[in-house]
Amino acid sequence: MFSRRNALRTLTGTALTLPALTNSLANTMTESEPNAPYAATAPLKGNINHSVCKWCYNKIPLEEFCKSAKEMGITSVDLTGPLEWPTLKKYGLTCAMAQGAGKGIGEGFNDPKLHDELVASYEAIFPKLKEAGLTNVICFSGNRRGMSNEEGLKNCAVGLKRLMPSAEKHGVTMVMELLNSKVDHKDYMCDHTAWGVDLCKAVGSERFKLLYDIYHMQIMEGDIIRTIRANHQYIAHYHTGGNPGRNEIDETQEIYYPAVMKAIVDLGFKGYVAQEFIPKRDPLKSLREGVMICDV
Repeated sequence: MFSRRNALRTLTGTALTLPALTNSLANTMTESEPNAPYAATAPLKGNINHSVCKWCYNKIPLEEFCKSAKEMGITSVDLTGPLEWPTLKKYGLTCAMAQGAGKGIGEGFNDPKLHDELVASYEAIFPKLKEAGLTNVICFSGNRRGMSNEEGLKNCAVGLKRLMPSAEKHGVTMVMELLNSKVDHKDYMCDHTAWGVDLCKAVGSERFKLLYDIYHMQIMEGDIIRTIRANHQYIAHYHTGGNPGRNEIDETQEIYYPAVMKAIVDLGFKGYVAQEFIPKRDPLKSLREGVMICDV
């Protein structure tokens, strides 16, 4: 009898293209289990800590989503705030990248007029993160609005340095997301890895790092694996997504995620990789497939 376990055992010993890999994974999903239809029968390898961004699955109630994610071997739900953390905890999940502070993507630390408000916002959430046992919170550069990269970097460093003593005290890392300014977030400043790395150096604290979104950086600069290898010490977290379209990370897009994940594992990364694609098919089956593609 063909089973998921047999399919995965076959994959372990066979070099497959991405279409072959995703087709084989899809075949393992045809045998539904009445109590856990999205659970893997074979254990995950344990080299990748798997997370997922809840906003991609907003139509699914949080409790139902947490239950399904747990069954898949996912251990974290990204981009959730204090009101949602108790539900995650109920299902044995963490939040590897929290939100709940700041003013959003367009208004960030590159604007000195916002520093007092931003500092107060993050200082208010640090104790909540510590109490919940969480260590990473997302932040943003803000949009350029005619500002040079050099001025924006200087402004960001000034604002972020004000928060580092408190972040260090609470054991919290502020993590700035790298986003593309070509397609999704026009005018966003932190849109290249080199700029983000220079900001990390300017801030000069282990409590400030980068969220490397593979989808966004494929759009802006490509050369994903080489860039990760050169800058991995500044990266605290990863997000996935298929390009073009930010949909499933399968044969419909241009990034070969098994190779990217292997490079991340080979660098000794112990943080989380979060699925952040917008599913076009059955959302939970697509999520499970994404997890298995990345589970190298």
